[in-house]
Amino acid sequence: MKVLIVRLSAMGDIVHSLPLAANARRAGVEVGWLVERSHAGVLEGNPSIDRLFVAETQSWRRNPLRSTTRRDLDRLSAELAEFRPDYAIEAHGLWKSILIARLAHAPIVSLRRRDRREPSSGVFVDHRVRLEPGAVHVVDQNLLLLQPLGIPIVAPAPDARYLLARGHTAAEDFLAALPRPFALYHPGTARPAKAWGEDRYARLAERLATERNLFPVVSWGPGDEKRVARFAERLPRARVMPLLDLAGLARVIDAASLFVAGDTGPVHLADALGRPALALFGPASGRRNVPARNRPYRGWAMRYDETTSPDEVAARAAEILNRTETSPSATEA
Repeated sequence: MKVLIVRLSAMGDIVHSLPLAANARRAGVEVGWLVERSHAGVLEGNPSIDRLFVAETQSWRRNPLRSTTRRDLDRLSAELAEFRPDYAIEAHGLWKSILIARLAHAPIVSLRRRDRREPSSGVFVDHRVRLEPGAVHVVDQNLLLLQPLGIPIVAPAPDARYLLARGHTAAEDFLAALPRPFALYHPGTARPAKAWGEDRYARLAERLATERNLFPVVSWGPGDEKRVARFAERLPRARVMPLLDLAGLARVIDAASLFVAGDTGPVHLADALGRPALALFGPASGRRNVPARNRPYRGWAMRYDETTSPDEVAARAAEILNRTETSPSATEA
């Protein structure tokens, strides 16, 4: 059997969909994955994926009449026709992903209309999956999509350690110059409502540097430049990581003694790498992607509101550090 997984973006959502490929591959299924070109790096080198197909839906939607759009769509259609999947698993619940999934000309497995982010897009779903009451976390919700195909679940947690097998000169050069041990902080987020604030991150980093001798390092991505500048202004001795691709980011995360971030892709990546990661979930975050779900990868999450102080977060971070120092295997799969 051949299966095409359609999960186009974003980093955290792709990480949470990794068990779809892992379980299908273990069941002897030939796996293809359709992803946005901008996020293909998350999946490159994944041993559970036989074929990786790339799309550029943002460009295509902005320029639907360009000859390059037609050419790209024809190319993708030809590649999918060659792959000839028996089923397409659409894990977005969106119009853009269901339409691109139809290029495979295979029966589509996805959530039923009422459980989709864009309910009307369910009109094209052939095998409708109902969300079960116990499937609260997004990984559990994704795994339900394997039921109609009869694929057993033996690997329930995301595992992205394959990213560490890729050499990365820029990341290695940066790490070679860093004091050890160090903590990595990622104050950026795509949604401002999920941001804890650079001042709080800087105060947290200062306390952990003083009490736990963790040198402060800041990671960031496109659009985070102002946040990183504010962090560095508040804590001048912090080292700012260069802008790295996903493999480079994974390499730096893997070397950190602790990774702290909000509800954003990098914290879920850290969790899937098996590293001590403290995810800060504010009022805008739900329960559907708390890293604690992914154990034994040992993610920890903490809820905060406007009254939560850096000292409280530092105390939670100390618990994680104490646990990993007394039981190093806690960070291993």
